Amino acid sequence: MGSPAKTLDVKGLVCPVPVLKTKKAILEVNLGEVLEVVSTDPASESDIPSWVNRAGHRVIGTRREGNLFFFYVERGR
Repeated sequence: MGSPAKTLDVKGLVCPVPVLKTKKAILEVNLGEVLEVVSTDPASESDIPSWVNRAGHRVIGTRREGNLFFFYVERGR
């Protein structure tokens, strides 16, 4: 996985805001490029991948560092 085209910082925000901001930010990268999302909301661990799959994009990686959740989303359409 190369470096992300854009990083979205949604730390401190809670459901549904991280998903709503991800939905907007994914449109700011080109098809096939990667958006990195950084969140502190534990609900995002399931919410973001769920939305990504429904929206036709792809989670190509995730990781957790302490209370930070990182998602790497490849734009699919």
